[in-house]
Amino acid sequence: MELFQRAKTVRLKSRHDKYLFADEDESHVIQDRNGASPNARWLVEPVFHGGTQPVALRFKSRYGRYLTASNEPFLMGVTGQKVLQTAISGRADSSVEWEPVRDGFQVRLKTRYGNFLRANKGMPPWRNSVTHDVPHRSSTQDWVLWDVEIVEIATPKAEGSEHRPVPPMVDNRPENGSVHRHEPARRTNSTPPDAHGAYGTGANSRLSKLESSDSFSVPLHKVDGREIYYKIADDNGNVDEASEGEHLTFDGTSLDELNQMLKEKTGLTDIIVCTKNVINGKLVPLRLQLPPNNAAMRVVLVEESSKVVKTFPWPYGS
Repeated sequence: MELFQRAKTVRLKSRHDKYLFADEDESHVIQDRNGASPNARWLVEPVFHGGTQPVALRFKSRYGRYLTASNEPFLMGVTGQKVLQTAISGRADSSVEWEPVRDGFQVRLKTRYGNFLRANKGMPPWRNSVTHDVPHRSSTQDWVLWDVEIVEIATPKAEGSEHRPVPPMVDNRPENGSVHRHEPARRTNSTPPDAHGAYGTGANSRLSKLESSDSFSVPLHKVDGREIYYKIADDNGNVDEASEGEHLTFDGTSLDELNQMLKEKTGLTDIIVCTKNVINGKLVPLRLQLPPNNAAMRVVLVEESSKVVKTFPWPYGS
């Protein structure tokens, strides 16, 4: 809870360097790299259940709707459930309450029923989606970790003023497990002011002032390494050209190290790291070494079992 101690408005940044984002349809919640957008900002409301200390938090989007752990499956046959924006009519139920569980300088947001807010990745429909679930694979354990960036600091209360807690929770979910849908809140063009604050990952957990405008969030330390932008190809070697792909910072030096890091990030076991020929657009496997001077790279990942591998030169194809 201490990471949110003085927070009035925050941004939540996922392990994939994307922000928790209130979609314009005022219903869905996604991930987006645009931290400058007011859709990436969430008003923090502490929840008190009769005590003097908050036991959970609510997060309100710019549309006046709350981050909600629904009972609706994200996909039939999988365990993840949808995270939505919903309006509160009367007293709020537990689906809009999130318990912060600190993990170093990051946080996991847990529902009353033990699931965690999870930032997904991969091919559509998983790409940029947000669900709540309990990760079972080791490769997805850190998908429930979020960086907390303070956008606006809560004004200290005047001495002697009384604290008014948020009304307590009542569990009034319908028996069929669905989430109540309400009329969308009216849009406003107003955006909260930026207090230029964020929690860093230094030796001490403290609020650090950022010398920046509110148009973007700057890191609190210099980032060394090579920027890698990657996409995952389908069976025929095609990629979604309209997609921005994924991104990571690689501080190794060899192709083998990069290959291993990409395996860990994607959860794929057998991949071939390729580049695109700028002339004919064909995929070319990387075989020798990485470009010098930590130059940024754009690569395409191909699974070894894909049909397109047969078109690659020896030792991959025929």
